[in-house]
Amino acid sequence: MTGLPVSYQAAWGIDERTGRGPKRGLTLDRIVGAGVAIAAAEGLEAVSMSRVATELRAATMSLYRYVATKDELLILMVDAAFAQAPAPRRTNEAWRTALSRWARAHLAVLRRHPWIVRIPVAGPPITPNQVAWFERALRCLTGTGLSEPEQLSTLLLVNGFVRNEALLASDIQQAVAARGATMAAATASYGRTLASLVDAKRFPALTATIGSGVFDQVGDVNEDFDFGLARILDGVDVLVRARRKIRRGQTVDRRP
Repeated sequence: MTGLPVSYQAAWGIDERTGRGPKRGLTLDRIVGAGVAIAAAEGLEAVSMSRVATELRAATMSLYRYVATKDELLILMVDAAFAQAPAPRRTNEAWRTALSRWARAHLAVLRRHPWIVRIPVAGPPITPNQVAWFERALRCLTGTGLSEPEQLSTLLLVNGFVRNEALLASDIQQAVAARGATMAAATASYGRTLASLVDAKRFPALTATIGSGVFDQVGDVNEDFDFGLARILDGVDVLVRARRKIRRGQTVDRRP
C-alpha cells in the first residue's frame, strides 16, 4: 500500500492505526458524511476542515488523525456519493445496453450530488466505491473484442461525456437561478436577443435555427443526453464490429 494515503487505506478497511493511541470518538465515516451533508446544503465552497469539525462538535486538529488534507476529504466524499454501484452486466445483456445503463446511473449520481462536478479530477479511481464502478464499466465491454487500452479509452470517453453533461446542466441551472428566471423564460429570452443581433446574410444557418422556433421550447435534458450517448456508442460499435471481423474464427463472446 506504499504511497496510498492512510485515509484511503481506511476506506478500503486497511487501517494501520487500529488499536493505537487513545480511543477516539470520531470515525472516518462520520467525517466524510458531515462533509457530504455540508456540500449538499451549502455548496462545495462551504466545505472545510474547520467547518466539518464544527458540524461534528470536534476540534479541527482531531480530524487530521483520519484525513490528512481537505483534498483527501473531497475524494472520500465523492467515493461516498458513489456507494451504490449499478448492477453488473447481466447474462446475454448486450454490451451497449449495459454500458448505457452504467452511464445513466453515473449521471443520476452527479445530478443528486451536483457538487461533485465542482471537484477537479485529480487522477484515476483509487477509492473502493469508485473502483467498484470502474469494474462494472469494464465488465460491460467484456467480450467485445476491444483491447484493454481500447476499453479504457472507451470508458474515458463515456465518463467524460457524462461528467460534461452534468457540469453543463449545473452551470446553466445556477445561471438561470441567479437571474431569478425559469429555464423556459431564459431560453426564450436568449432566442429573442439572438434574433435581434444576427442578420440572415451574415448568419444564415443561425437565422434558420432561430426561425425553426427551437428556442421557444425547453428541450428534454434526458433526450439530449440519450442522443449524445447514442452517437458516442455508435462510434464504439463500429470499432467493436471491426475487431470482431478481425478475430472471426477465434473464440469470442458472441453476445450482441
